Amino acid sequence: MARGAFLVRQPPPGGPLSLVGTTPAGAAGGGADAQGGHISVEARINERIRAPEVRLVGPKGEQIGIVSVSEALKLAQEADLDLVEVAPTARPPVCKLMDYGKFKYESAVKARESRKNQTQTVVKEIKLRPKIDPHDYGTKKGHVERFLKAGDKVKVTIMFRGREQSRPELGFRLLQRLAGDVEELGFVESQPKQDGRNMIMVIGPHRKKSEAKAHAGQAQSRSVPSPRSAAAATPEPAADEPAGDGAAVPGPAA
Repeated sequence: MARGAFLVRQPPPGGPLSLVGTTPAGAAGGGADAQGGHISVEARINERIRAPEVRLVGPKGEQIGIVSVSEALKLAQEADLDLVEVAPTARPPVCKLMDYGKFKYESAVKARESRKNQTQTVVKEIKLRPKIDPHDYGTKKGHVERFLKAGDKVKVTIMFRGREQSRPELGFRLLQRLAGDVEELGFVESQPKQDGRNMIMVIGPHRKKSEAKAHAGQAQSRSVPSPRSAAAATPEPAADEPAGDGAAVPGPAA
C-alpha cells in the first residue's frame, strides 16, 4: 500500500462509508522514527566543532578575530589549551581558548556554593482546637515563636468538630489572639479563612531564614567567652592582701 493512502472501511447496514488514513512513516506519532534523540547541552570542544570558521577569543578575553577552525585548533595546541565553542548560535560561532577541565571544575564549585547559600522557605504547621486549654495554648504559642525565630513560616490550623462548626467566631478570635501574642516575631501573611471543617491562617517571620541563622550564630558567640578573655577578666589578688591565715600584717613604721 502506498504511503498516505486511505482504506475504505465497510459500513454497517444503513451506515455511511468511513475513510481511515494511514500514518506516513517518519511523521509525528509514526513510531520510534518520529521520536527525537537526546539533545546534549555539553559545549563542543576541539575536533567536535563543525563550523568551517569561528570568531576566536583568547584565554584572557582578547579578540583574535575570525579564523578557520583548523587555525584555531593549531593555536589551541600551541598554547596547550582547549578550543571551546561558547556561542554556537552566533554567525560565525564564537570559540574561546581555555582549560576546559579547569573551567568545568570551577563552574561546578560555583554552582555548589550558590545552592548552599540558597535558603528554602519551610512552612511549619500548628493545629489548635477552638476550646484549647490555657496550658496547651502556651505550649503551642512557644512552638510558633520558635519557628518564627528560625525564619520559618507557620500555618496555624483551627480544627472544628461537631457543633463547633456553627461557631467559627471562636476560631477567628483564637487566631487573632495568637497573632497578637507573636506580633514581635511575625506578621499575618494570610488572613484567617474557612477551609471545610478547618480555619487556616499563615504567619510569616519578620526576619529571613539566613538572617535568623546569622543572628543566632552571633548570639551564641557572644554567650560563650573565649578562654583568653575569661582569664583576663579574672581579678588578681592585691599585693598587700594576706596570703593565708596566720600571715603577719605589717604595722606602721616606727
